[in-house]
Amino acid sequence: MTANIPRRTVLRGAIGVAAGAAVGSQLLAAPAYAVTPTPDPDAVRRLTEEARQREARVRTGTVSRNGWETEKVADDRGNVYTRPVPGTPLNVRMRMGDVETVLVHVISRFHYEIDALREGDVVGWRAPDQVRRKLAESNQASGTAVQIRPGSYPSGARGGFYPFEELAIRDILSDCEGVIRWGGDDSTPDESLFSIDVPPGNERLTRIADKLRGWTDTPGQGAGAAADPLRPDRLKAAKRLADRQADGSADAQPARP
Repeated sequence: MTANIPRRTVLRGAIGVAAGAAVGSQLLAAPAYAVTPTPDPDAVRRLTEEARQREARVRTGTVSRNGWETEKVADDRGNVYTRPVPGTPLNVRMRMGDVETVLVHVISRFHYEIDALREGDVVGWRAPDQVRRKLAESNQASGTAVQIRPGSYPSGARGGFYPFEELAIRDILSDCEGVIRWGGDDSTPDESLFSIDVPPGNERLTRIADKLRGWTDTPGQGAGAAADPLRPDRLKAAKRLADRQADGSADAQPARP
C-alpha cells in the first residue's frame, strides 16, 4: 500500500539531502590541517651534536690573508672539495661556488694559452699548518687560491715566465676584473699563485662568476676561445688593472676592456 506523501514534504526532503551533500562535499574539499608533531628531543640533541662536531672538524676560527675562513679538512662536509677542471686532466681542491668558477677559469686559460697542464701540476687547498700565514699562500688554506706548477715558479723568484706568457697572465687577470691577484705582483713573489682578491660577500665576485658562467655556455667565449692579449683595448685594460693592484690592495677596482 502506497502512502500519500504531500508534494511539499518531498521537496523539503530533497532540498535537505542536496544541502547536506553540498556541505559534505565542501568538508571533503577543505584542506586537512595536520597537527605538527613535537620535535623529538633526542633527535634534536643528536643533530646539534653532529653540527658541533662538524664545526670543530672543519672550521679553524681564523682567516687567510684575503679574509676567507681557513678550513682544516677538504672533501669532508666543509666548503672545500675536489673539483674537476673541464677540458683538462686536473682535479683541484678549492672552495665551491663562485670561487670555484673564477679559479677554474684561470686554470683553464693557463692550460690553453700558456702551457698544457698535467695531473699534479696544480695545487689547491692546503692544510692551515702547511702554509705561511703572513704570505698570500695562506689563501690556499681557505680554498681560495691555487698554485700552478709551484716547482717551476718557486716562491721568492721572479722572471719565470716569458714576456708573452706574462701578457697572457695579465689578460686572464683582466678577464676577472680584479677579483684575482697574481702572486708575481706581491712583495714576496710567488709566480705560481693565483688568489681570490676580494673578501667574502663581495658582490663583484658574484658578478664576475656569473659573467664567466655565461661565457662557458656561449660558443666562442671563455677559456679556450683564443683571446688576443695583444689587442689594444685588452692591453690597456690589463695594464690599468696591474697598476691598481701594484700597491697590494686586497680589493682593487675593476678594470674592463
